[in-house]
Amino acid sequence: MRGCFAIYYRELLILKKKFFRQVASMSVGPTLYLIAFGLGMGKDVQLDGHSYLEFLIPGLVAMNSMTQSFAIASEINIARFYWRIFEEFQAAPIRNIAYVTGEVMAGITRALLSVAVIIILALCFGIVLSYNVFFWLAVVLNSFVFASLAVCLAMLVKSHADQALLTNFFITPMAFLGGTFFPVDRMPHWAQKALQFLPLTHAAAAVRSASFGQMPGWFSYVLLAAIGALLFVLAFYCVNKAKD
Repeated sequence: MRGCFAIYYRELLILKKKFFRQVASMSVGPTLYLIAFGLGMGKDVQLDGHSYLEFLIPGLVAMNSMTQSFAIASEINIARFYWRIFEEFQAAPIRNIAYVTGEVMAGITRALLSVAVIIILALCFGIVLSYNVFFWLAVVLNSFVFASLAVCLAMLVKSHADQALLTNFFITPMAFLGGTFFPVDRMPHWAQKALQFLPLTHAAAAVRSASFGQMPGWFSYVLLAAIGALLFVLAFYCVNKAKD
């Protein structure tokens, strides 16, 4: 546990040093989406009895928790390629499971911070939703999935160019197709079936249901937890291979 918290504490110190820049960066994208899509669509657009802004906020929460938790991969790569910190971890008496857990916890923390930024922006736009325990559980599970994926892929890439390529293939498509900006059930039937394989689709659905004060389906939570556990094990395996 000491090794785990040492890794986590290191990432927190990095986040603290860049806190205001990180918060500013986390707020730019959601603000632009709220202005361009939310205000641009207008309050007259209704989706399932809610304004488009109310529909958009949970989608942005799901999307940003995905992108910010996955962004921990960049911090890992900087430590590997430039600071050579990973080589020090190899020599230190820190177990691989502690390293993976610490980095995943750091990714989840970044995601929670980004969600807090979006909630504050939503209040500025006059949008008040229900941020209950099911809302936060969906956010944490979604962050767990993509933080674990980030650690896994960070061990496989050979450069930042490879990291950008993986982001374009894995993260960007999900950001736009996972029910963030539009209801998945309005897509063609074959597309709906395909989008059900994306974890962000289930995360967005769970976050949106919870934020509307509804009871989310249990399947989304179980699926996210299962995918997260699988990716966590894969991340542990990839760290073992990288240390070899």
